[in-house]
Amino acid sequence: MALDKEIKEQLAGYLDLLEQDIVLKVSVATDENSQKLLEFVSEIVDMSPKIRLEHGSLSRTPSFSVERENEDYGIVFAGIPLGHEFTSLILALLQVSGRPPKINDDITAQIKKINKPHHFETYVSLTCHNCPDIVQALNIMSVLNPNISHTMIEGSMFKDEVEAKNIMAVPTIFDNHSLFGSGRMTIEQIITKIVGVADASEFEDKEPFDVLVIGGGPAGASAAIYAARKGIRTGIVADTFGGQVLETLSIENVIGTKYTEGPKLIAQIEEHVNEYGVDVMKQVRAKSIQKNESVEVTLENGAVLTTKTAIISTGARWRNIGVPGEQEFKNKGVAYCPHCDGPLFEGKNVAVVGGGNSGIEAAIDLAGLVKHVTVLEFMPELKADNVLQKRLYSLPNVTVLKNVQTKEITGQDKVNGITYVNRETNEEVHLDVEGVFILIGLAPNTEWLGNDVERNQIGEIIVNKHGETNVPGIFAAGDCTDSAYKQIIISMGSGATAALGAFDYMIRQ
Repeated sequence: MALDKEIKEQLAGYLDLLEQDIVLKVSVATDENSQKLLEFVSEIVDMSPKIRLEHGSLSRTPSFSVERENEDYGIVFAGIPLGHEFTSLILALLQVSGRPPKINDDITAQIKKINKPHHFETYVSLTCHNCPDIVQALNIMSVLNPNISHTMIEGSMFKDEVEAKNIMAVPTIFDNHSLFGSGRMTIEQIITKIVGVADASEFEDKEPFDVLVIGGGPAGASAAIYAARKGIRTGIVADTFGGQVLETLSIENVIGTKYTEGPKLIAQIEEHVNEYGVDVMKQVRAKSIQKNESVEVTLENGAVLTTKTAIISTGARWRNIGVPGEQEFKNKGVAYCPHCDGPLFEGKNVAVVGGGNSGIEAAIDLAGLVKHVTVLEFMPELKADNVLQKRLYSLPNVTVLKNVQTKEITGQDKVNGITYVNRETNEEVHLDVEGVFILIGLAPNTEWLGNDVERNQIGEIIVNKHGETNVPGIFAAGDCTDSAYKQIIISMGSGATAALGAFDYMIRQ
């Protein structure tokens, strides 16, 4: 297969950065996929005198490993890493050649302390924008620790394995042949899952903050930057840095940036935050918040952080429909991301629950992959923009059911159907489908707050024009608040507003 000119130009620039010689060991047969992989690897080898091709036997065919001369780092690509995984290949080449990965020293130290063997296998789709995070994290861990190895497995090239293991969502990760996890994970989350959460004792020496931000999405990051620029002690507590934006494939409405992708934008935002010396505490979650003389934030591990002011920016998550079968079959046919998981349902019948923009966009995307899409909308009419509805109704393999209520998602070891009730006739109907994509909006992450911080009927924190809640010293920003619109740029603005409001509050006390 011939790499296009743009990819070759991009790759050539990176290959010039290789520090030591690389060996690409290929395991191929005579089948078509093997020949495509061999051609792909051969093209790369021909582009640099520092890369040598070697034939060998690996556990999967076709596949290739990335090694240094006489040093096997346990990094294998079972499939052709193009699409979103092309960057994973470039980084693997650079890191195996000797260029250090761009992670902080604490993470590096934690990885090197892992003293038990872990052989990770990640099943991916090349259209999945979350998969590269997993692949790149596990490759980094393989480079840094000889106890760790990792194989990326392209699902479309190893369909028999995917079917045999009932993999219906990507990324799906196995560790030593046992299921490790499914869905997007950061390198911090992976390490935590291996070694456990940070002990409360690690937070004992934390000095009181001036501003403590709870949540690491666009609102939280913006709040932290604006606070830190005032020269005051600022911290962030976040389970993951990035929030919902990490799930966003394309972003075209951030002013001044014509196009970007969620993970790329978050990487830039995190780099910006780190320039200001913000104390970023990842892989920790807030359990409660209380106003005494200072604001006290208790973490799930039992640690208590004190601060003069706090900014809650915990964002939102995909809303569940709350019917039997939804949780039982999550990642076993129940999915929330058509971009990531859609290719796994090629040629199958699926349902999309939700008639808003997200649901209809998902149905349009899926219609190009699956056999048939059935859209289920609770209201008598779809809520999506007219241009999306027009496109949807033009597709021959889509059925739209309006004024219906989802009652149950059925299955045994995976989804085999969905049951709904016609709200007008009360007739109950069962559809045979192998996948159910749920896209019915967002729910704020505010359940942990208790009763002190005032919220509206759907759980959103009520704030004034300064980002203040009803509790003095506690502010809020972003999608967890009662803001009229949920957009990245609006969250960033509200984060800045809350930080300025918190600073103004402090100087007036």
